Amino acid sequence: MNLPESYIPILIQAGVAMAFVAVSLLGAHFLGPKQKKGNSVKNQSWECGIPVEGNARTPFSIKYFLTAVLFVLFDIEIVFFYPYAVNFREFGVEGFLAVLMFVAIFFMAFFYVWKRGALDWDK
Repeated sequence: MNLPESYIPILIQAGVAMAFVAVSLLGAHFLGPKQKKGNSVKNQSWECGIPVEGNARTPFSIKYFLTAVLFVLFDIEIVFFYPYAVNFREFGVEGFLAVLMFVAIFFMAFFYVWKRGALDWDK
């Protein structure tokens, strides 16, 4: 298999990344603390001396997660505007039309989310 020379640094970077992940996971498994099974006092939750109230596994409302996902989605949209803002003169009319289409798609997503009531906390 003949690879162009320009792919070699990419393969080296991918190999280093995979090796780092493997070493991190194995290191955490072998060097991390070992927990004993059972219901001892040491394994219970402790909140600064305050007695524990209820269960820590109570479910949260899906609205918290939905808000976080929507924030990340629309925050990433702003990140994609940066290359356009830096090079907007070089992109010309074609680049402007591409960005308008990008914005239109995100506005459609925003209005869909709005109409579905995801931004209404009263429901």
